[in-house]
Amino acid sequence: MSILQIDQLKKYYGKGESVVKALDGISLTVDRGEFVAIVGTSGSGKSTLLHMMGGLDRATEGKVHVDGNDIFAMNDEHLTIFRRRSVGFVFQSYNLIPILNAYENIVLPIELDGTRVDKEHVDRIIGALGLKEKVLHLPSSLSGGQQQRVAIARALATKPFIVLADEPTGNLDSKTSQEVMILLKQLSEKFNQTIVMITHNEEIAQTADRIIRIEDGRIAPRPGAGGAGR
Repeated sequence: MSILQIDQLKKYYGKGESVVKALDGISLTVDRGEFVAIVGTSGSGKSTLLHMMGGLDRATEGKVHVDGNDIFAMNDEHLTIFRRRSVGFVFQSYNLIPILNAYENIVLPIELDGTRVDKEHVDRIIGALGLKEKVLHLPSSLSGGQQQRVAIARALATKPFIVLADEPTGNLDSKTSQEVMILLKQLSEKFNQTIVMITHNEEIAQTADRIIRIEDGRIAPRPGAGGAGR
C-alpha cells in the first residue's frame, strides 16, 4: 500500500526564456514501510523534490498525497500542523537546539504540538539508536554521529507517516556514515517506517530498498526499462 503519491510535480522559477525547471513533471509512489534513496548530482532537483514531499515548499503544478492527504490543498496553518505531526525530517546539519539536552531535543516537536509524549515509544527509539547514556547531554558534548542519531530519534518520536532525510550522512566520516545508514535501515524494518532519503553518494544509496535517480528535474529511466519506474 502506498504512503506517498506524487503526480506530475513541477517547480519552475522565473518566466519565459529565463525559466528554471527545478522539477519538470515527476510522478512516483512510495509504499508504506519502504526505504527509498533519491540520487542525483548537485542541481538535479533532488532537494527540491524532498522539500515538496514534506510540504516545505509549494509546487508550480502537480499533487503530493501523504497517506491520502493532498498537502497542497491545505492552507499554511493546516499544512504546518500536518507536517509537524505526520512528517519527520532529518537534516544534514542536525538542526538541534543547543541549549536543550538530547532527550529534550527528541521530544520537542511533540511538546510544541501540545500532545502527550509516548515515553515507551521514545524510549524504544532511544534504545535502538544507542542513546541511553547520552539523553542528558547537550549537543555540544556529542559527536557528529551522536547528534545525527538524536536528529533521527526526533524525526521518529512523533510516529510520522514518513521520514524525509536530506543528505543525513553529509557531515559524517565514512565509518560513522555507514553506522548511521545501518541504523536507518534497521529502524525502517523495526518500526515499519517509511523513509525517503536524498544523497549524492552511490555507496550510501545502496543501503535502501529502491534507488530513484533524478537528472535535470526528471526521473531517469532505469537501465533496461522503458520508463521511470514506480
